[in-house]
Amino acid sequence: MSTLSNERLIELLNEDLSHEYSAIIQYLTYAARVKGPYRPQLKAFFEAEIADETMHAQFLASKVVALGGVPTTNASPVKDAKDAKSMLEAVIEAETGARARYIERAAQAEQLGLKGLQVQLEDMVRDETTHMEETQRILDDWGL
Repeated sequence: MSTLSNERLIELLNEDLSHEYSAIIQYLTYAARVKGPYRPQLKAFFEAEIADETMHAQFLASKVVALGGVPTTNASPVKDAKDAKSMLEAVIEAETGARARYIERAAQAEQLGLKGLQVQLEDMVRDETTHMEETQRILDDWGL
């Protein structure tokens, strides 16, 4: 495994932070825009996820500063979705990407001897996995 610099880790954590901002925007706008017979349930589902994504963003921003960097203020693009099914599919795609990034980032933190960061990132892997699985269950059970 190649040696990762502190500066590169800050860049990667800022990329993760931009994706968390995107997730907040995604859930917020999907909650507002969702239509159809399951609107109340999906609105509540999307709104409930905002708090977890906000906590992730807060953690990442603080960690970037603790490592000597400046947190990004830019969000990654949010995938547009016109209907409930495409919203749920976009959520699964975003959560799958976040999970993969945090698995990689946890390994990088371990490589740098940053045990606290490693453990927190592993907790975030758990969160993203749960979000992904719950969203998939909605799609499966809904029969879309």
